[in-house]
Amino acid sequence: MLKHFLPDQHVKSIFEIDPDSLKEKGVKGIITDLDNTLVEWDRPTATPKLIEWFDNMRRNEILITIVSNNNEKRVRSFSDPLQIPFIFQARKPMTRAFNKALKQMGLRKEETVVIGDQLLTDVLGGNRSGFHTILVVPVAQTDGFVTRFNRKVERRILNWFRKQGKLNWED
Repeated sequence: MLKHFLPDQHVKSIFEIDPDSLKEKGVKGIITDLDNTLVEWDRPTATPKLIEWFDNMRRNEILITIVSNNNEKRVRSFSDPLQIPFIFQARKPMTRAFNKALKQMGLRKEETVVIGDQLLTDVLGGNRSGFHTILVVPVAQTDGFVTRFNRKVERRILNWFRKQGKLNWED
């Protein structure tokens, strides 16, 4: 059961994910979480560095869809100025939103990665759906109420993976 929580890859930041390495693996699309993956959960807009990252992905013809458990207002206000498709109230780790994003992009699972900062939503949902999953260190040290609970559970799972030698992780 715990194998569903193990990401295929882990990085310190979204900025460590570059289009060349994705293309080498045949990746044409990214399904990414929003809060604490791309920006802090309470930051309303993208940073200049993040906008450049999105632009670089676009120049390299890598599609991006934001899949968030947050409400429409939050996700739309972040995504619309960037012209990035999104799915809100995704109910991750349920698989429906991941599959919907895949269909919207017109890609296959083998051509798509799921990126997120949470084992209990992003990694579990991505793994259950059959995607390559990439776990990032959360952008912010603070979280919303529900996420704070998830982080406590996550730390136990991460510690178990660490002891098994399956994951090197930094809080």
